Formats: sequence, C-alpha cells, structure tokens
Amino acid sequence: MSLVLSEEQQLLKDAAQNFCQQNSPLTVLRRLRDSKDETGFDEHIWKQMLELGWAGMAIPEAYGGYEFGYGGLGVVLEETGRTLTNSPLISTVLIGATTINELGSENHKQDLLAKIMAGELLVSLALDESTLHKPSSIETRATKISEGFELSGSKTFVLDGHVASKFIVVARTSGDKYSMEGISVFLVDAGAAGLAVTRTWMVDSRNAAKLTLDKVVVAEDALLGELDKGFASLDRVLDIARIGLASEMLGSIQEIFDRTMDYLKHREQFGVLIGSFQGLQHRAATMYSEIELCKSVVRAALSALDNPEKNWDEIAELASIAKAKLSEVFFLASNEGIQMHGGIGMTDEFDIGFFIKRARVAQQFLGDAAFHRDRYATLKNF
Repeated sequence: MSLVLSEEQQLLKDAAQNFCQQNSPLTVLRRLRDSKDETGFDEHIWKQMLELGWAGMAIPEAYGGYEFGYGGLGVVLEETGRTLTNSPLISTVLIGATTINELGSENHKQDLLAKIMAGELLVSLALDESTLHKPSSIETRATKISEGFELSGSKTFVLDGHVASKFIVVARTSGDKYSMEGISVFLVDAGAAGLAVTRTWMVDSRNAAKLTLDKVVVAEDALLGELDKGFASLDRVLDIARIGLASEMLGSIQEIFDRTMDYLKHREQFGVLIGSFQGLQHRAATMYSEIELCKSVVRAALSALDNPEKNWDEIAELASIAKAKLSEVFFLASNEGIQMHGGIGMTDEFDIGFFIKRARVAQQFLGDAAFHRDRYATLKNF
C-alpha cells in the first residue's frame, strides 16, 4: 500500500494546483455567493475542467475514460478543496459516474458516461431523507406498474440537484423502512411529471436541493442494478464517494493550516509576532501532526480503491476511517484557524471564515464522525 504519490500523480497534482489557483481562487466562490448565481458554479471553469479530462479520470477506457484511477481523481479533488471550488466534480463525476459504472447496464454505461465526460449531462444522487445520513433508512417507495415503476417520496441534501439533468433515486421496492433488503436504484429525468426540485441555500455556498416525488413514472430500463438488491452496490459507491470527499476535505484542511501559519508569521501583538507565542506554537504543532495522519489515511484509502487485490470489506473500513478522521480534523483545523486569526477571522473580509462553513457541511455529508465510528465497529464485528 503506497502512502506517497506516484510521479504521474504528483504531476497531476501540480497541474491541478496551478489551475485552481489561477482560474478558481476563493474569490470565485465569494462572487457566486454574493450574486446568488442561479447555477451555483462557474460554467466556464467547469468547461475547462472537462477539457483537462477531469470528468473521465476514473472512468474505464472502454467507455471513453482515461482510467487514471481514483488516486488521480483524489489528488484533483484535494486541490479543488484548497480553493473551495464549486463544480459538479463530486455530484456528477465522483458519485454519479461511479454509480452508473457500478450499477448500470452496458447500455447505461455506453450512453451516460460519454455524456458526463462531454459535459452534456449532470447527475445527482438522491439518497438521504432526513438531516442524518442513514443510507438504508429509505421510505421513498417504488411500486411496479405496467409502464415500469411509480416513485413517491422525498429526498434532502441532493448535491447540485437544482441543475441536474438526471437523478439517481434510491427507493424501497420491498421490506421495511430500515432493511438493507428491498432497496432499488432508479434513473429519473429532471423534467419528469410529478417531480418537484427546490434549491437549498447551504451555509457554505455549496449547491444542494430537496426533491419531492409524487407518483413519478419511470420505464423499466430506468432501474440500475438488480431489483430489491441495490444496497450492496450502492454501499460500494458511497464508500468511493466518502474517500473522494475525504480527499477534498484534506485539501481544505491543508489550506487552513497554510493560511493560519502565514498569519502567525505576520501578525504582531504587543510588538512581537504572535507566532512566537509558545501556546500558539503548541496548537499549530497539534494541527500539523493531525494533518500528517490525515494524509496517510487518505492516501491509503485511495490506493486501496485502485488495487484490484483489495476486497470491499477492507475498502469499507478504510472509507469509514478516512471520513471519520477527516471530519474530526476539519472541525479542529477550522476552529483553530478562526481562533488564531482572532475575532477578525469571522468577519467576511477574511477568507478563513469560508472554511469553517465548508467544514460543518462536509462533516455531515455522507456520514459524520460518529456515524463512521459506529459503522467501523460494526464492520469489525465489535
């Protein structure tokens, strides 16, 4: 298991870093927030990302992708995390394309993956139904009818849902509310009759939406994977997404640390640099140590995803370790960043405040630290 980047991955990381710093600095997020942009991300920047091939990073060559692996996509997400870049990379590429690749039929893959890479299709996963992440707690119902299936229910925190062309909707086709059995996954067009999409204005300016499905009819070929047996494959997709999200969180954490260290080296109080205060040095040392642990955790998880010899039980454990650890350290680093900047850190003049807001949303998305500690214990039969 490699805990360092390969030469190719390092070159990709450097290129992604240059692109994000030059084309998508934090001022872009500020502009999108202040203008209440309808799309929520810069379409010109997204087009440039597509031209760089980022959308096809982890897609197999058989479907037109570059098969660079999730290690490649992970280092790109790490750099977008540094600048808090809003884009469909997580919703459409990391989650959407992975779901289609894992659950979709050959026709689904040939058709939809090519459209994603071309920028012709935006996809969002509609999974959670409450404020807490409970992937097997599904009440949205899909009933078999002559035309295919009829879906009714509601979904919350659908990432980029307000601009999605298609939704990947998780619904229950049998079993009770909490059962892992009886869960199926469907493709639903954004313009389907009976589907209502309401944009959610998130505190961190990340894009999300709520969905209401009222007898939405989809054809039989809208089913992704097996009927009633979608949860196992969905869980694999979620683990890949958790590791990718942890990569983005790592970039944000490192940026907080770098900005805070720069502030400590230049801010004077009582005639001396505050970086010389031993109490702040100790806190900075703790942050540094925790970040190094985070790097190792994320690198190990990404490496496992691209290792065909790894079984999914090991990957699931690494995914929960990564999401739990990164959630805890993002909380720590964002708090310390604000506190070491003093009261001015929470003013809108300083960009450090954007990171504490992103931390709070990222911590909850796809399961917080408590969820993943409990899941890890279950996976280890504790």
